[in-house]
Amino acid sequence: MRILVGWDDAEQAELLRLYLNVDDSGVLITTNHEQTLKAVESSQLWDAILITTTFPDVDTAYKVFEKIREICPETPLIGACHQDDVYKIARYLTNGLRAYVIRDKAGDYMFLMTAIIEGAVRQAEAERERQIAEKLRREVDSVRQLQESIIPHDISTPENYGIVARYESSQIQVIGGQPVTMAGGDYYDAFTLPDDSMILLVGDASGHGMKACMSIMTMHTLIRMIRYDEFREPAHFVRYVNNQLSRQAVVNNEGGFITLLYGVLNPKTHELKWASAGHQSPVLHNLETNEVVEVTTDLDAAGLPIGILDDADYQTQSTIIPPNSRLLLYTDGLVEAFPADSEVHDEFGLKGVAATMKKHRKSPLQDCMQGLFDDSLEFTQGQGRHDDTSVVIVERS
Repeated sequence: MRILVGWDDAEQAELLRLYLNVDDSGVLITTNHEQTLKAVESSQLWDAILITTTFPDVDTAYKVFEKIREICPETPLIGACHQDDVYKIARYLTNGLRAYVIRDKAGDYMFLMTAIIEGAVRQAEAERERQIAEKLRREVDSVRQLQESIIPHDISTPENYGIVARYESSQIQVIGGQPVTMAGGDYYDAFTLPDDSMILLVGDASGHGMKACMSIMTMHTLIRMIRYDEFREPAHFVRYVNNQLSRQAVVNNEGGFITLLYGVLNPKTHELKWASAGHQSPVLHNLETNEVVEVTTDLDAAGLPIGILDDADYQTQSTIIPPNSRLLLYTDGLVEAFPADSEVHDEFGLKGVAATMKKHRKSPLQDCMQGLFDDSLEFTQGQGRHDDTSVVIVERS
């Protein structure tokens, strides 16, 4: 540590130097306030500053204290006062003094000086860390609100269809064990075209934080600018989005990418045409038979994620939505939920998804959605999902 001392007794100053140098701290001791201020105004950074509170007199000492606070507001200040002057320390404490020591006549206080200074430094460091953590929370929350502003909340559906959708960010633990809800790269959207066809999509940008969020914001802006006719053919649509975003550094910088599942549901024929860019296929729950299956297990159905390669090829898949059934679109935060403290890595997986959907076979759609989030969270043993999670469920009655 680099410690600056402003002291009023030259003989005590040398003794104090011996005590403070016991741990090889770099100590500079000055014996008048002009020298003290000169050292403060220098380019040297100090870990702690120790000053007397009555030298050369009470008013001057306090002015020196105020000047030091002005120049070095982040440096912890420790005051030293005589026993008869303890009451005068009050205004120092209310204006930023970090700690103080009472100078007894025998000089025993010097044995405590190193511990007091180290304690003041640790306290200041802890406070700075709390401030940084709070700033992190505010910044993350701002980004998260930006992300959530593009997620639809009131979704209209064709006749005989219902839909629920939900997004939740991952969480991390920071100083003090307080959770921070992270901004992430998950995204879902659902809207109806003029011909009553329904667009369904979920996306997941790699990573977390600002970069992932801005990748999704860029994709959302692009999608909403696409002409009506471009939405009809899923493979063509995904190919177009990929070609546009492959040129965007915000997406592919440092190996970034986006997985996307895009579908067009015809409410008259009940056919879902869809294409995948590296995303897991939809899951179909037949409420009559209580069977839950992926609509395809063909690995070739999932093309390359968006942003990796220009002119990547994608395939349009077709699935008929039977009467009295539910279709699930989701991001991997749901199936990859796991208890972090477990010795064996075991994920919630499609097995957990299927069990929850079967359990809520006769429940309202919203209860089924809640069950997926509750059961996957319970699977983590209360530790929370470590990735963002988006879920869209469409029901044909």
